[in-house]
Amino acid sequence: MASPVSVLVRNRDIRCLLVAQMVMFGGDWFVLIPLLTILPDLTGGGFFGGLVLAVDTGAVALVLPYAGTIADRFDRRRIMLVANLTSVVAVLTLFLVRTASTAWIALVAVGIMAMAKAFYTPAASAAVPNLVDPEDLAATNAVSGSMWGTMLVVGSSLGGLMAQWVGPYPCFGIAAGCLALAAGLLLLVRRSTQAPQRAARAAARPFAEVAEAVRHIVQRPNLLSLVTVKLAVSLGNGVLAAFPLIASVVFGLGPAGTGLLFAARGLGAVIGPVLLRRVLTRPGWLLPGLAVSMAGYGLAYIAVGLAPWFALALPLVALAHVAGGGNWAMSNYALQVVVPDGLRGRVFATDVMLASLAVSLSQLGVGALVDQVSIRLLVVASGALTLAYAVGWRLVTRHVMRYRSDITLL
Repeated sequence: MASPVSVLVRNRDIRCLLVAQMVMFGGDWFVLIPLLTILPDLTGGGFFGGLVLAVDTGAVALVLPYAGTIADRFDRRRIMLVANLTSVVAVLTLFLVRTASTAWIALVAVGIMAMAKAFYTPAASAAVPNLVDPEDLAATNAVSGSMWGTMLVVGSSLGGLMAQWVGPYPCFGIAAGCLALAAGLLLLVRRSTQAPQRAARAAARPFAEVAEAVRHIVQRPNLLSLVTVKLAVSLGNGVLAAFPLIASVVFGLGPAGTGLLFAARGLGAVIGPVLLRRVLTRPGWLLPGLAVSMAGYGLAYIAVGLAPWFALALPLVALAHVAGGGNWAMSNYALQVVVPDGLRGRVFATDVMLASLAVSLSQLGVGALVDQVSIRLLVVASGALTLAYAVGWRLVTRHVMRYRSDITLL
């Protein structure tokens, strides 16, 4: 089995793609952490912070069905380039967010960035199998998941510290620079990001083509199980909207505390894909492993809500996202293996769309309650929701696990 390091050393194209993603992910946190810390000060409550996170995921969900079709019809590298450059423009508008009356600009900017990410995500995920040899795919997914988590650690930590030390607006400038650098790295990718026969085809009937992908999913029970996996962690993801108040209200910390919570989330996301990489090479472990990882996420956040000390809450958040990051990497790998190239962008779009809708609803719910309900209670409820979904998913899919554990049968 190839190691992640050997894949990065040997393959310049995947190295450029993954480093571009890493830089882009890092830049994201120089937007979100400062916004989550200044919006409560500007508006006098936590609702706008939850609304920003909900817009970030909700806009992705709305655009993804069309974005997946585009990823299957046009050059995926070009799609990623345009998405990054659009995000640069959106970030620059955040310099106008100065008072409560201009807070709405943050929602518009984050919405535009989210729509750009909606085009970027299925294009990047669908491109990966075309940039690596089949025997390198598992290692590539492990390093991809870990890079996202690495930049979540670095970006959220630095974003929180920089927001506290120099203020939000220099952070926005750093984010714009990161996005521009990511676009430059994508220009270095030379290998085709899709099968030649797909690259030249014109976009046609996007809604019909999305329906084709949905039929493909629904007709295959194992594939349907994989596409519904990310909903578990997503439904509990509303807890992220409470991070600023966990840091400030529960533990008496400032923006640096918020950054540390997001950094702990990122550390877990780094460890999870690497720790669970062995599962990717054992198809019989895949679906049971997904069920265990969902339940682990829920249990860990229940414990976070009950933690008496910040020093205990941090490792529990990391543990939750060891499970969540492994869950994401396992389901992505399985989808890349079993879905044909011509459908891959649309299937990934459907997969991320469902997850994004669940995240958006969860964050809207937490955002609406965060000023009225105990923060600890909201965190426990978020974990319990994920745990309940995990149990239900396991009961519904156990016949799939029992009789069709080999993902090659999809």
